Amino acid sequence: MDSFGSLNAFVQAAELRSFTAAGQKLGISSSAISKAVARLEERLGVRLFHRSTRTVTLTPEGALFLERCRRIFCEIEAAELELSQTSGEPRGKLRVSLPLVGMLMMPTLAAFMRAWPEIELDLDFSDRLVDVIEEGFDAVVRTGEVSDSRLMTRKLGTFRYKLIGSPAYFTEHGKPKTPADLSAHHGLRHLYPSMGKIEDWPLHDRGSSTPADIPTTAVASAIEPLIYLAEQGLGLACLPDFAIRDQLAKGLLVSVLEDAVKHSGTFRILWPSSRHLSPKLRVFVDFMTENLFKQTEPPLRDHPCPGMDVCQ
Repeated sequence: MDSFGSLNAFVQAAELRSFTAAGQKLGISSSAISKAVARLEERLGVRLFHRSTRTVTLTPEGALFLERCRRIFCEIEAAELELSQTSGEPRGKLRVSLPLVGMLMMPTLAAFMRAWPEIELDLDFSDRLVDVIEEGFDAVVRTGEVSDSRLMTRKLGTFRYKLIGSPAYFTEHGKPKTPADLSAHHGLRHLYPSMGKIEDWPLHDRGSSTPADIPTTAVASAIEPLIYLAEQGLGLACLPDFAIRDQLAKGLLVSVLEDAVKHSGTFRILWPSSRHLSPKLRVFVDFMTENLFKQTEPPLRDHPCPGMDVCQ
């Protein structure tokens, strides 16, 4: 068991590139991780990591050993899967990566936790490029068209953008009748945190794309602050409809220029095609499909992505 613990410490440190992060994940100190790896290196007679004051990186021997360890843990996971299938109750940890906007999915995720209390969700919120397999995720949720031959995918639902403001804002500033009218309004803009670029508003005037010529009042790297500022009457925002569904229904926000805002998108869930669809992942995929957008999707069809190396 001590050897198994050392292997687990090594794998976590290798995948997270940090003894501190590995210790936090396993609930032990970074020094305990360091000592476990040192004992493993001594027993194997090789150096597994290059160490510096700020980071650790794998040696060639460490990279080779990591692949072997991953196979060991996959076999353990398969054994646990067989046992869970015999009990008939989905259980265990489910590691899922979601975009930053995934915070707006929390009501659905909370409902899933109540429906399947034996499943432990390990949620990672990030808009960065994610390598699903190398980083050990069971599944990822992302928008857009994704192609990766190593992954299976299922459509969760579609959304479209809406240009919105509060009733108080429109009382004070009036409603824009055309995209050109936006030059007299206040913009609440979304900033892509990974690129440092402000997101364009997808406006079309008489069939041609129209850059949003609008004074910017505030910029935020998350959607929630833009929703709040719009509710307070401080400007207009262009946001996906699923993020503001409640505000629109309650009349806290009002949509304008419906015919001019053309952009739409798709949420998808993806998982490694080489991995057996475990009961915990199966119920998660089904639950998210049935509840995230409160609409009925086609029957389960797990499609392989057609051909890229990294999933975004």
